[in-house]
Amino acid sequence: MSMTSLFITAAGVGLAIAAPVGPMGMLCIRRTLTGGPRAGLAIGLGIASGDAFYGLIAALGLVGISQFMLAYDRPLHLLAGLFLLYLGVRTLLQKPPADAANGEPNGNGNGHGNGKLAQVGRAGALRAYASSLLLTLTNPQTVIMFAALFTTLAPRGAFSSTIALTTVGGVFCGSIAWWCFLVTVVSLARHAIGSKLRLAIDRFVGIMLAAFGVVEIRRAL
Repeated sequence: MSMTSLFITAAGVGLAIAAPVGPMGMLCIRRTLTGGPRAGLAIGLGIASGDAFYGLIAALGLVGISQFMLAYDRPLHLLAGLFLLYLGVRTLLQKPPADAANGEPNGNGNGHGNGKLAQVGRAGALRAYASSLLLTLTNPQTVIMFAALFTTLAPRGAFSSTIALTTVGGVFCGSIAWWCFLVTVVSLARHAIGSKLRLAIDRFVGIMLAAFGVVEIRRAL
């Protein structure tokens, strides 16, 4: 298999891994609705970066780090569960984003609607990236998944750092391509739906995040 074919195949795998809508997908959708595409892309980039980090560990055969992460599997699941539960509860308790069309505050704290939905700034995007990266890193089982992936994709007897980096790069690009697509779709819908429907979606996402958090906590016990 050539490097180009390997990259394309790995990108397809990264796309397939990212596409199922789980807690991270819910978080990305929610942040895009409330903070705009910059926030959503920051979430997606954090997820893809976390996957790439674990993929690199598996690809380069960093056994010590892998064993350390897997040894603390339960505490990491507990941390992820508590964080998801916190995000879900905070989402449910948080006041809905103001709808400028109704003359409500526009999210800038000035109390005057300007016809635009709220957008997060650079600091908010960095916080979103950091939170999604840390949340992704609390799932060390990803190392096992990527180890199996590299065993399947790498040419027999020809595994090297170049092959490892090509595979990791492909997975990262496939993953980020999905998040870009999801953020684009949600951003278009964000401007088309009303405040009541946005509120209903926000509440649904909050419930789902809390439910995913409870599941993660139970896995840790």
